[in-house]
Amino acid sequence: MVTVVRLSDAIVVDEKKVSKTLNRLLDEQIEHWVTIGRLMEENPDLTYGFVKDILLAREEGKSATLEPYRLSKGRV
Repeated sequence: MVTVVRLSDAIVVDEKKVSKTLNRLLDEQIEHWVTIGRLMEENPDLTYGFVKDILLAREEGKSATLEPYRLSKGRV
């Protein structure tokens, strides 16, 4: 679904620079920050790095690039 949202000029200018640097479309960059902001607010005890790792793991799971973890012999 597409929804029109008004953002300040300052946010748009800043995010255009960031999105270009990270090879994302402007809307993808804004969605990225919305997702991180939501996760951070819902989980205030988590660090930004941990939240970023969660998002990376989610994408790896979608692309089926995960490898099974095998416990060492003798460990439970």
